[in-house]
Amino acid sequence: MELHLPERRLSLDRPLVMGIVNATPDSFFDGGRFLDPQLALEHGRRLVEEGADLLDIGAESTRPGSVPIDEGEELRRLVPIVTALAQAVSVPISVDTSKAAVAKAAIKAGAVMVNDVTALRGDPAMADVVAQTGVALVLMHMQGTPQTMQQAPTYGDVVEEVADFLAERARFAMERGVAKSRIVLDPGIGFGKVLTHNLDLLAHLRMLTALGFPVLVGPSRKGFIGQLTKQSVEGRAWGTAGVVALAVEQGANILRVHDVAAMRDVVNVATAISGRMPASLREQHA
Repeated sequence: MELHLPERRLSLDRPLVMGIVNATPDSFFDGGRFLDPQLALEHGRRLVEEGADLLDIGAESTRPGSVPIDEGEELRRLVPIVTALAQAVSVPISVDTSKAAVAKAAIKAGAVMVNDVTALRGDPAMADVVAQTGVALVLMHMQGTPQTMQQAPTYGDVVEEVADFLAERARFAMERGVAKSRIVLDPGIGFGKVLTHNLDLLAHLRMLTALGFPVLVGPSRKGFIGQLTKQSVEGRAWGTAGVVALAVEQGANILRVHDVAAMRDVVNVATAISGRMPASLREQHA
């Protein structure tokens, strides 16, 4: 399996690690740390040195209860960082936004992937921007909005409902001109889900990989890990490692994480144990 990007292709023979760069004042873990473009640039470079295969840059928090920002503010925060990192690192740059104008500006600045938490429902122009520019697209499941999503989310069968939603969104994207080879699916761990919903999705991730698209999982330091470990957000790295390892075993193709160096090791070991190490790498270690 490959993920097609403008002018390059990413092999998914092994799971990839996506490093998070939050240029926000209010993200749940690192809000405010990398709002300054220079600090964001240094952080992104460090994540690549630690083994990130991609970087995902966001300028609008989507944590539970977060308040949306206007397009101008998101552009002001995001574009200088995308521009700087696209020139400074060789790995692909993803932009975490649901606004078409923001995505278009970020693509012009060097982004080659759009990570849309609304799965093309937030802005009717987003599908055309993605299709016309040929960038990759992450479609994420979310029940409700960041402001409302954790207010008693309910499902009949969470795995079936999320799979059906993502399959429908992928069909919609392809009907609007987005190539199948450019689409990634994300179950939206922590987005409109309580603990049992997250656990069920992670335990049955293969039902999502069976849809025929690469699957991205973003569990990093999230609230359900705190529920299980009784740890604050600062102490959830070990819990995140457990989720990442099992997600690899379940077939995840991209792991979106804050702690790249540690999770790179987790992914490498889990990949080897689960039999997903490419033949070329196995030969190197024979």
